[in-house]
Amino acid sequence: MVRALLVGTALLGLAGAAVAQQAPADAPSPPPSPVSLRIKASEAHQGAASDGTHVYAIDNDRIGKYRIADGQRVAQWQGERRLYPHMNSCTVVGTELVCAASNYPAVPQTSAVEIFDTKTLKHIRSVSLGFGPGSLTVMDRHAGKWWAVFANYEGKGGEPGRDYRYTLLVRMDDAFRAEASWAFPADVLSRFAPKSCSGLSWGADGLIYATGHDRPEVYALKLPEAGSVLEHVGTIGIATPGQAIDWDPKAPRRLWSIGRGAGEMVASEMAPVR
Repeated sequence: MVRALLVGTALLGLAGAAVAQQAPADAPSPPPSPVSLRIKASEAHQGAASDGTHVYAIDNDRIGKYRIADGQRVAQWQGERRLYPHMNSCTVVGTELVCAASNYPAVPQTSAVEIFDTKTLKHIRSVSLGFGPGSLTVMDRHAGKWWAVFANYEGKGGEPGRDYRYTLLVRMDDAFRAEASWAFPADVLSRFAPKSCSGLSWGADGLIYATGHDRPEVYALKLPEAGSVLEHVGTIGIATPGQAIDWDPKAPRRLWSIGRGAGEMVASEMAPVR
């Protein structure tokens, strides 16, 4: 079922107020960006991905493919839980749905990239990354490179001596080999705490948009001119609490996320970050 919401000029005007600058760990979230679509999806537990015509609901071991026009599910995949304990997020690259997966909350942390055919949702192949600097939560494609997030946690799913502050963004080549990496800024990490980065998607504006696990916030970031820490440009409020996100390639400034408790995928109309 798809539910379209009218986004008028007044609502879009509110979006500008939803962009905030850096905030302390205990500050309230910015007001949410306007919502234009809600699609019910039983698989909407970890994140959402979109090719502009369909939107994919991601769960640990299952995926649902839904037509944006009418909200109808047109394909579904169910995996074996022992092989897919924690598939966290996906993105569409050509005819493939590329997903970040790990053994979370088990330790030592191991990760893999799981790849599916977008038409049928058939599992095509798996790329094991083995032990790494955290649990893989994101695999995105930008500027001819893979961009991965390795999450670290305080408590459940974390390894001794490595908490959320060790979460990092890694640029990889076509064979998923690390080329460079960046830490997240302290003010964003404080909003992640005690969890980590659950979602990330490069925007058409050249900024990196990331989410945590719980807060209804999207953090706009950019690569630094020098050094090893990402720069925090601004924070945008959304209607859903954290989890994995993906930009809609056919609708400028439309960001897909999930409402885990409501079992739905949500399209938000995001204000530009200046």
